[in-house]
Amino acid sequence: MARFDWLRDADRPFLFNVVFWAMTALLAASLTQWVAAGPAARPQVVLFGANLVLLAVLWPVLPWNPARGRHWVAPLFLAATIMLGFTGSRQTHLPLILIAVADLAFLYGMRVATAILSGVVVLCAVTPPLVGDTIADGLVQAAWMAAFSAFVLGMVASIREARRRREEAQGLLERIRELAVAEERARMAAEMHDSVGHHLTVIKMGLENAERFRERRPEAAWAEVRQAKELTVEALADARRWVRALRPLALDGRVGSAALERLAASFDGTGISVSFEVRGEERRLEADTELVLYRVLQEGLTNALRHAKAEHVHGTLTFGDGRVALVVSDDGTGRDDGSRGFGLASLADRARALGGTLAGGNRPGGGFELRAELPLAGVRA
Repeated sequence: MARFDWLRDADRPFLFNVVFWAMTALLAASLTQWVAAGPAARPQVVLFGANLVLLAVLWPVLPWNPARGRHWVAPLFLAATIMLGFTGSRQTHLPLILIAVADLAFLYGMRVATAILSGVVVLCAVTPPLVGDTIADGLVQAAWMAAFSAFVLGMVASIREARRRREEAQGLLERIRELAVAEERARMAAEMHDSVGHHLTVIKMGLENAERFRERRPEAAWAEVRQAKELTVEALADARRWVRALRPLALDGRVGSAALERLAASFDGTGISVSFEVRGEERRLEADTELVLYRVLQEGLTNALRHAKAEHVHGTLTFGDGRVALVVSDDGTGRDDGSRGFGLASLADRARALGGTLAGGNRPGGGFELRAELPLAGVRA
């Protein structure tokens, strides 16, 4: 299949593919007329046939993006299309010349393409009188070529501008992702400081008390040491939790639901049981959608462990018609203010930017629930 990748080349305009093969087939059909003309036409048949074969060979390797290299193919392809006029074609090959010049515009810029097309228009005007046609025929051919040249150059300019804007948009998207990651890291760093830092502060005070009590009140000193030991275990568990939270999205090379299942499984041994299931026919998730779903599950698991005093957390990823939903629910105490401490504001903004929604609130039967709904690839609300 790799040898036919050029058929799906995103840089090559699809319309040019259609025009090229349609014109090549039309020109190849004209060979049958010359073959019927007898032996006298054989030299022309051979030259014209070899010219068409050369074009068919060059077309798959013709680059349409300067970054692809092989720039030498473009001038050779242009020369082969022009030679069609000398080996037997009568104006039928002119659309192929326009395609060749359009390719040069993609590779070398509009100025080079305009200069070449100007030369081609002049050639169209002077060649007919040299081969026995009238000057009027040359002028008509040149006028036809000039009109279609303007159309092709306008189309190429539009495509180049669209590509430039797409590249700019991709750059802005990468910047937005970087800012989102920076914001997430800053929030998590602040929460890590509050949680782990609080434990370490209490441990330090307890050990200082134990040091003061060791002579006069040894029992109180040992009580402080035992409390410091318990807090150390809690601080260590908290630190491990944050290490899990900071791991990359593709855990152990996993993506999609596999990454979410891996994240859920990573919370085993933290004091709560976690279950995760996938419903519906799983489909490909865009990178941004996958990241938001990952962060929603991460947020639900982390906060159920830290705040909700939950014993069990359940995650459900459901694939529907054009949308995917993730529900994370726990059996904890719930919260008076669902937004406090959950960092839902930034996640909700990111979900809305993708055309989705994020909601959180206490469950009627107890506990807290997060629900994110996002469009699947190619669908936007």
